Amino acid sequence: MDTGTHVVMGIALGSMATIDPYVASNPETATAIMIGAIIGSQAPDMDTILKLKNNAKYIRNHRGITHSIPAVCLWPLLITAGIYAFIPQADLLYLWIWTFVAVILHVFVDIFNAYGTQALRPFTHKWVALGIINTFDPVIFSLHIVGFILWGIGFHPGYTFLAIYVILVVYYVLRFWMQQRVIQQVRKVIPNMTNTIISPTLYFNQWHLAITAKDSFYVARAVKNQIIIHDTFEKVPLPETAVIEAAKFDDNVSAFLSFSPVYRWEMEEFSDHYEVRFIDLRYRSKDYYPFVAVVQLDLDLHIVSSYTGWIFSEDKLREKLEIIPN
Repeated sequence: MDTGTHVVMGIALGSMATIDPYVASNPETATAIMIGAIIGSQAPDMDTILKLKNNAKYIRNHRGITHSIPAVCLWPLLITAGIYAFIPQADLLYLWIWTFVAVILHVFVDIFNAYGTQALRPFTHKWVALGIINTFDPVIFSLHIVGFILWGIGFHPGYTFLAIYVILVVYYVLRFWMQQRVIQQVRKVIPNMTNTIISPTLYFNQWHLAITAKDSFYVARAVKNQIIIHDTFEKVPLPETAVIEAAKFDDNVSAFLSFSPVYRWEMEEFSDHYEVRFIDLRYRSKDYYPFVAVVQLDLDLHIVSSYTGWIFSEDKLREKLEIIPN
């Protein structure tokens, strides 16, 4: 989920802790739990700092080890120890429990996005992405805002957010049911479909689709269960040529290939260099596919320039590559 949603979820959890009479009657414990829940709801995304390094590091590692099983166990211990050092009057066990719940909730809700997480590390590095909830879901965020308003006018915060989270469980079940209906409709439209990656949108009844069939890729949109196909691409396996093999050694390309489950590729040869482009088909915006990896190699197959990330125009891509204009 986005940062804002994780924050409001942390506050909601800290509020629900006050349902326990012990917490409600101990201000220091209640304060520590609220701080722990807010920090715990953010901690797994500390890897966002990798953006300062480069996109390749970020793409390869974001929602990776920081969302893994060992990290989920370690974050609450570190956060609890830090808070307890400043609020020693707080109940240590209660603080740890609620901080642990906040960290688990963060990773759990991220699984339902199209981006997903490597939540099952170290047992597998496979990305777990259920594609049911958009990274920012207006319904989820709005329900939290309603909870804050009710809290502000005098409702009990714990019971208010407990009721809201019961509603959210029903909402997640509804979204799962809607997603399965879309998949069923895709099978009717494309009978030889072998896999469909669904990405929710900000709109309740619209979904982005990247569909893999036996010989083709289809990029489509589902609107109220109606499948609208935007683009069709021939499914061409990545060849084992010298140029492609050299391109795969590039950090940006390697990071892209480790993350993207469905993409097409292009290779062009110019008078003084090669250019290889990998295009993720999950993301389409106004007839453009913005998530790419591009590498340029000289005729001796030395990497000259490369880039991976989100680019919304060819001119911007050329600026990022900098060295060899086409």
